Amino acid sequence: MQTNETADVIVIGGSYAGLSAALGLGRSLRKTLVIDNGLPCNRTAPHSHNFLTQDGVEPSVITAIGKAQVAKYPTVSFVDDTAVSIGGSDNNFLVETSTGGSFSARKIMLATGILDQLPAIKGFRECWGKSVIHCPFCHGYEYHSRPTGLLMNGDHAMEMGNMISNWSGDITIYTNGPCSFTPSQLEILQQKKIRVNVNRISQLVHLDGQLQEIQFENGDKDSPEVLYHRPLFEQKAPSLASLGCELDTAGYIRTDEFQRTTVPGIYAAGDNSSGFRAVSMAVANGSKTAGMLVRELLQ
Repeated sequence: MQTNETADVIVIGGSYAGLSAALGLGRSLRKTLVIDNGLPCNRTAPHSHNFLTQDGVEPSVITAIGKAQVAKYPTVSFVDDTAVSIGGSDNNFLVETSTGGSFSARKIMLATGILDQLPAIKGFRECWGKSVIHCPFCHGYEYHSRPTGLLMNGDHAMEMGNMISNWSGDITIYTNGPCSFTPSQLEILQQKKIRVNVNRISQLVHLDGQLQEIQFENGDKDSPEVLYHRPLFEQKAPSLASLGCELDTAGYIRTDEFQRTTVPGIYAAGDNSSGFRAVSMAVANGSKTAGMLVRELLQ
């Protein structure tokens, strides 16, 4: 598929940041194309929280409502596909897709999310987003006051252990191997009554994604009801290196306060450019991106 008409903006990614931006662009009468493959980062999560008016709603329901509302604006169109390359420069970009599509636009908005690199632990993937989670603000309330585990080590575990103590007083850190805590850190953990388990994990036993038991290689078992983990991730956006889009030290797309990347004409919003992985934050940044794009298109 190919279009000869240049869009004002191609939005790559049609989840919360992308749909929010498309809504603002559509209401500003800007010709907008949303390219999305239907694989959002939070697709395994049963509910979304901390989003006013949508607390506890399934992520897929929020997306469906948003897409239906955006689709009412005649200058916005959708392509169900995966963007595989971005070429060109400001006011003359070309996006190619996995099915051979080719689309041109003056500006690009990356709302591509990230790809979590989950540990190769049996049962982990099945629990991810349900009872193995990354954010207490998103899901901590549902597991408050219950036996809680952290699959972390070192400084990350110290930071999260202190944070999670707001929701639970029964916390165990699972380092899945030798711990990297300093003596002073171990003393702090002991004072806070946070346990440390250094045994290597063999599998997570679960029932439909709900954690039942952690089994260790030495035969031991433990039974936290929830496990927090912050996985490594990689960017899903295509052509970042060839375009010259810089990443920050944490691996996120570097943007300024107006969501502009280091490449003129390319913006980014959502999980690909922020560590605040929440639907509400993605929607807010998507809306801000739309406003800045409209302003730039008028120049």
